[in-house]
Amino acid sequence: MRTWDVIIVGGGIIGLSLSIALRKRGASVLVVERGEPGREASHAAGGMLVDCPLETKPALQPLAAASARMYPEFAHEIEVESGMKVDLREHGTILFLSEDHLGHPALTSPQMRPSAISIAELEHLEPDFRTQKSDPADLESIRQEWGTEQSTEEVERFFRSLPGRALFLQERSVDPRALTAAAWKVAKNRGVDFSSGDEVTSVTEIDGRAIGVTTNKTSFHAAKVVNCGGAWSGQIPPRAFPTRPVKGQMLCLAMHPRTLLKHVVRTPHVYLIPRSDGRLLVGATVEEAGFDKRTDGATMQKFHKAAIELVPKLADAKILEDWAGLRPGTPDALPILGATETPGYYVATGHFRDGILLAPITAEVMAAVIEGRRPEHNLTAFSPARFR
Repeated sequence: MRTWDVIIVGGGIIGLSLSIALRKRGASVLVVERGEPGREASHAAGGMLVDCPLETKPALQPLAAASARMYPEFAHEIEVESGMKVDLREHGTILFLSEDHLGHPALTSPQMRPSAISIAELEHLEPDFRTQKSDPADLESIRQEWGTEQSTEEVERFFRSLPGRALFLQERSVDPRALTAAAWKVAKNRGVDFSSGDEVTSVTEIDGRAIGVTTNKTSFHAAKVVNCGGAWSGQIPPRAFPTRPVKGQMLCLAMHPRTLLKHVVRTPHVYLIPRSDGRLLVGATVEEAGFDKRTDGATMQKFHKAAIELVPKLADAKILEDWAGLRPGTPDALPILGATETPGYYVATGHFRDGILLAPITAEVMAAVIEGRRPEHNLTAFSPARFR
């Protein structure tokens, strides 16, 4: 019976990146995926490579910053080996501050001060962005569409305050669908084996050690097993990792012209992510809805109208599609990375909204852990043992 050095459960961007990293080091790898590789959370993600202390938990900031630095080389290597483009964009992000941001200690740090932009700078960066809003009827409509308890006056103050509370961040974005498709091709080209449409029902143990996995179809054997199952990773016995699905709905528009919006834009109520082919993603919700991936018409309408309020020319944009994905959440909103109490069994899951961003660094640190090397980053805060 054939065996592998490592079996990876889950073929999202985390599992794919790790499989490539392990193959580079000579390990034989099998990826077992319940559906089609790259078609769950990775397929639904926005692809913002958020590297901002205002929005990243302190414990995660070192990993996030390291992974963001790795991205140009990571993306270039995948593009070269796959012959496919992943649309890594370096135009930056315009971040409009929320009330929570205003109380964040990082906002007053010397490193953040140069990021603040004026109205004139905002209008230069995005000429079609609406910087003022004062029509009472429109404001009342926006308030109702948002479903917020804010008064019309508060909505008006929000719009008027945007230019004075905006930052320009040197962040990148990537197309997760293109990235996962290219990573899948690289993995296959490097000799990673795949079993798709194969749901893992348990990790197989002998004498307390992991020796493979059992699926709804068959069983596979390996010296080591890594659970990269995302929102489903907690459903694989014998270890019930505290992951859960966190639903995110997204709307996709076709910009006209295709360069209408250049930068990623994040406001407290909506974010806009332009792609180089003229698509514009508008999102996203954060919902505790179990494994329900249905979209809601009212939510899509809210996204559409919010985008038009920020960029009026989007009124002419064609609606291309909408979707929902299931992010893998954890109780403390931090990933679960490292070796489990079962020898030979490892986990890399719970990346929540940062799976695309953290793919390169997760592959690096987990390859080190699996090979028995000390990773370059301290993973104590992400240890599965913290939920013991």
